[in-house]
Amino acid sequence: MEYVDVILPLALPQLLTYAVPDDLSGKVTPGMRVEVEVGRKHYRALVYALHRNAPQGFTAKPLRHVADLAPVVTEKQFELWTWMAAYYMCTMGEVMTAALPNGLRTSYKPRTETFVRLHESRQSDAQLARTLNTLARAKKQEKLLLDFLDLTSGETNAAVPKKTLMSLCGTSAAAFNACVEKHIFEVEQCEVGRLDRSATVTKNMPSLSAAQQAAFEEIKQQWHTKDVVLLYGVTASGKTEIYATLMAEALARGRQVLYLVPEIALTTQLIGRLQQLFGNAVGVYHSKYSDEERVEIYRMTGAGAASSDERPALQIIVGARSAVLLPFTRLGLVIVDEEHEASFKQADPAPRYHARDTAIMLAAQHGAKVLLGTATPAVETYYNTKSGKYGLATLTERFHPVPLPAIEVVDTLSMRKKKRMHGLFSQPLLTAIGEALERHEQVILFQNRRGFSPFIQCEDCGHIPQCRHCSVSLTYHKHRHALICHYCGYTERLPGSCAACGNTDIQAKGFGTEKVEEDLQRCFPDARLARLDMDTTRAKHAFRRIIGEFEAGQKDILVGTQMVTKGLDFGRVSLVGILNADNLLGFPDFRAHERSFQLLTQVSGRAGRKERRGRVLIQTSQPNNPVIRFVQQHDYHAWFNLQLAERHEFAFPPYVRLIGVNLKHTNEILLQQAAALFREQAGALLGSRLFGPFPPPVPRIQRKHILSFWIRTARHDNLAELKSVLLQQFGQLRARPGWSGLEFVADVDPA
Repeated sequence: MEYVDVILPLALPQLLTYAVPDDLSGKVTPGMRVEVEVGRKHYRALVYALHRNAPQGFTAKPLRHVADLAPVVTEKQFELWTWMAAYYMCTMGEVMTAALPNGLRTSYKPRTETFVRLHESRQSDAQLARTLNTLARAKKQEKLLLDFLDLTSGETNAAVPKKTLMSLCGTSAAAFNACVEKHIFEVEQCEVGRLDRSATVTKNMPSLSAAQQAAFEEIKQQWHTKDVVLLYGVTASGKTEIYATLMAEALARGRQVLYLVPEIALTTQLIGRLQQLFGNAVGVYHSKYSDEERVEIYRMTGAGAASSDERPALQIIVGARSAVLLPFTRLGLVIVDEEHEASFKQADPAPRYHARDTAIMLAAQHGAKVLLGTATPAVETYYNTKSGKYGLATLTERFHPVPLPAIEVVDTLSMRKKKRMHGLFSQPLLTAIGEALERHEQVILFQNRRGFSPFIQCEDCGHIPQCRHCSVSLTYHKHRHALICHYCGYTERLPGSCAACGNTDIQAKGFGTEKVEEDLQRCFPDARLARLDMDTTRAKHAFRRIIGEFEAGQKDILVGTQMVTKGLDFGRVSLVGILNADNLLGFPDFRAHERSFQLLTQVSGRAGRKERRGRVLIQTSQPNNPVIRFVQQHDYHAWFNLQLAERHEFAFPPYVRLIGVNLKHTNEILLQQAAALFREQAGALLGSRLFGPFPPPVPRIQRKHILSFWIRTARHDNLAELKSVLLQQFGQLRARPGWSGLEFVADVDPA
């Protein structure tokens, strides 16, 4: 009797075993989808292993149905999934849910279209001539046939879409149906893709400058001894041209390329450029695509996911973090652009994986090389180059011979005392914006908060409306006339009076991108403004539209959140204004200064891209903060050395490994008891490596209270053993009467 171990799209601690009935024997292989019964429910599962070992202690239920003729998941994918489940302390079912497009987990319907071809009895020249003679008095049918021949350029066995033929001919459906009835035409339903596959190669490969060529050669030299190389290049140094050259070499060897970017916003400019160089070999994969489109990209990446001999239709995949989970069969090169970005780390739900680190593991499994690129390397990444684990190549000058932007720091406290602050804007910033607009140049303004204001407050009693489900204030969104929680999405109408005292004097406090846009329009009524944040980019093609309009010069000023910092290239931008650097510096996290330095440096790099040196104005009440000073001096190395000293002193990565643990429950008292018991029991085993419990910055989300722990481990510690201890301790907590609702969230290598 044959049995299969299957993965279910559930957070189950182990695989389940089912029997293969006789009528399905020989039709089941690992990687296929099957239908199974769990309790009274039916699930679409994945076959992980096929064997003859009967389960002990129970009788295996039979498989109900096999959904595939060939595997949809490869052996290499299963290898990666197994590593992810073990390393990131999650289940195979959770990895499966993240890896497979929803269309493969439920029902995928191929898109079909009606095509028309000549009936087989009409395809010879003689038969075609006789047919035209018989239609001499049926002018509409004759025109249909002639238009068909025109579309097919006389190829009598070719097929054309019916809608194309009818649109060209402009005749009635009755004439078409008559041609079908006379066996002049025959129709068939053909599967057609939902993706635009019309891209053609229109440009030659870019020529590299002397500096780019030197970096290119250094990368290839480093790859002789290192599988991972960091390309550390200042903003606008031309890293993309080096990427493209390396891609071309990989494709020439018949290998695939994975090009990871932190935000889909980046793909808007990238895809157009790459398609000009590589045509339809380029595909895009991200969450804005429909389920059906994601299934098509998934299949086109892996040539059916079954064979490594056939070259897949998509040879270059550009995508956000989930693209690392596609079924590559010929992977030869992985590029992680802006590798420092925190958005490469999945926060919720599990698996809480880091796409950069997962991509490095993926590349190792395929024997592929990895290139990490950034102007502001993550501390751990640059440390790995210093320790010799990664190779290093550098680009220290911009592609165009223009210096890095001049960065000026505006002390908002001093400006306010001198009455030189006009609402959100200092006088120097307003003057600089006006001068840029007069020169017909573009401006980017960065504010790392969306919405109109972070909160509203009663001027009488000080009450601030809070989310009902989370321990945060509600953000005011003026265009929706609503208060919204940015953690759970809870929404309230803007109140007319204070819920605590009834006072009607309620004021918006602080500011987000929506308020920046409104106030800016008052200051510069003739300026054409655009806003780039989560609120303006919810629609599928909103990124492309906003960025395209700004790139084409149809907008003068772009106001945005972190989205404007991520590698976008605008040739007309001469000025960047950072409206409030303070809200980056004070976040209670050991990476706060790292993220601040990276964000400020990256957004500054949008200024002065081509003909002239850019200018950056940073508004802050902390002008002497060392992060601000290092950004102003463009001194990554001094900043890195300071960070390294602090990380060493306080025992943070890269000197230790971190695992974050959150315990959650709707009952705060029960949660405190569970945390105390976990502290006692796990602490006895982990000793000084366990820190906590302590409340996180937001101690309640979606009605669940949270208490946190840190576990610091030496780099050489046995992580598998430690994780086993944690899972065992949590299992004991949940087994206590009444504690089954307790949640345990482990975050390995938190970003």
